[in-house]
Amino acid sequence: MHIHTLRYFLTVATTGSFLATARHFDVPASSVSRAIAALEKEVGQQLFYRSTRAVRLTEPGQRYYTQVRAAVELLDSATEQIDPRASGTRGLVRINAPESLGRLHIGALVNQMQRKYPELLVELTLTNTFVDPVQAGADVILRVGRLVDSGLIGKVVCNQRYVLAASPAYLAEHGTPANPEDLLQHSCLLYKGLVEPQRWHFRRSADEDYEPLVVSGPLRSNNSEILIQAAIAGRGIVLFPTWLFPPTSFKDGRLVSLLADWEMSAYADQLYIQILSPENRLRSQKVRDVSAFLVEAIGSPPYWEQWI
Repeated sequence: MHIHTLRYFLTVATTGSFLATARHFDVPASSVSRAIAALEKEVGQQLFYRSTRAVRLTEPGQRYYTQVRAAVELLDSATEQIDPRASGTRGLVRINAPESLGRLHIGALVNQMQRKYPELLVELTLTNTFVDPVQAGADVILRVGRLVDSGLIGKVVCNQRYVLAASPAYLAEHGTPANPEDLLQHSCLLYKGLVEPQRWHFRRSADEDYEPLVVSGPLRSNNSEILIQAAIAGRGIVLFPTWLFPPTSFKDGRLVSLLADWEMSAYADQLYIQILSPENRLRSQKVRDVSAFLVEAIGSPPYWEQWI
């Protein structure tokens, strides 16, 4: 069994494609196919289901993938420790991010990163559920939330800043709120999670505690982009993080920022965008480079706040 065969196996499992794997390693697709067939014969198990539409792991293949991934990562880490020529930003990096943040920002940043590091293979997973990076095999996790001791190592990229916004047409018809209490008389478009609709929180400065405000309105949704589009259409007022708003919605006048003298949030305390990794993953040069690229590309303050 050759190490390059195991690398083919891992890449096919990640990409779901023999052709993409062949392109990544710059070898004929037939070479990858033969290597995987030989591997299946050697281990005595079918590792992939193959169809004209997709290639996916069988149940034995999934178990084998977990073990092989850990073994190859350990081998790569050992090689990097003794041979500086083996280090560098190449190979597979697994990134996990929240769905909306990943779709609106991280996907584009990954494209930029792969232009800078053309030998880098990225597996980007978007999920709003809490991910255990050790069990999931994630190298880099972008997390939006409170600062907690998770045992992970990383960096706070930026505070999550919220903006209250409405369209000029809505404000012309209903008036502009002068303080948070005025919102009780307005149509507020609310994000509804698994438990209950948003509560909006306001304070004058960071020295004060947030005060909750129970607002209401004609539309609730578990999709923030639907609510922002409703606000642009003049249906009401929204409160969301700066990174969720379309890049030109404030610049072109479709939305107006409200109560700019107040600090506001959908939570009673401060949230942050963090980039985290398990300690053992940070031994890898490629993981350190990926984390550094994302931190620099997002910036502080983050690049999306220039739009507002």
